[in-house]
Amino acid sequence: MKLVLHVWRQASAEAKGRFVRYEASNVNPDMSFLEMLDVLNDELVTKDELPIAFDHDCREGICGSCGVMINGVAHGPSRGTATCQLHMRLFKDGDEVWVEPWRSRAFPVIRDLVVNRGALDRIIAAGGYVSAQTGGAPDANAIPVPKSHADRAMDAAACIGCGACVAACPNGSASLFTAAKISHLGLLPQGQPERWRRAANMIAQMDLEGFGGCSLFGECQEACPKEISIDFIARMHRDYLKAAVAAP
Repeated sequence: MKLVLHVWRQASAEAKGRFVRYEASNVNPDMSFLEMLDVLNDELVTKDELPIAFDHDCREGICGSCGVMINGVAHGPSRGTATCQLHMRLFKDGDEVWVEPWRSRAFPVIRDLVVNRGALDRIIAAGGYVSAQTGGAPDANAIPVPKSHADRAMDAAACIGCGACVAACPNGSASLFTAAKISHLGLLPQGQPERWRRAANMIAQMDLEGFGGCSLFGECQEACPKEISIDFIARMHRDYLKAAVAAP
């Protein structure tokens, strides 16, 4: 299978970027998208050209390191799939594929397809944790948790922090990411003592990072590789309002 790739190349954050055309020949349909880029990079190195820089780590849809816009869609055409799990059999022989980095003011480009997603880490640092000293790990059934709450907490905790929600949102909002991180702790007993403060601090940090506001457009949940629901955004807003009322 042969593909024509238009890949965004940008030497640094300060440099001017552009799309560069490449021809990828002998693409195996069973390759992942990142494996296809690996093969292309091998060819570029053989020609003494700079390889394409892109983020990756586990390549199992767990770490959240990967992520590019493929034909204008975050993570590509397959729903509920990270870029590393996207297989080339979803494309047809002769297709033209446009590959570019996440587009967000809060995610400055470092090089080529790599962006700085440190803003998400700083949102977590603002309150996405339980700071109480709890001693050793208790037995799994020591603290009663309703199954409905446990299931919802697990749904929220599935967020891998890839940033696809931000890249897909027309406002560049990080509300789905922030809501998932707030909710998965707020649904459990261990997260209750800091629940309101957590919501206030994390939302404040999200605003400081320059993310856009949420207008419930819904593209974030469509692009999310873990299919996290925007219902968590409504829950985040309720927690934020309660935090505002409870504030001294």
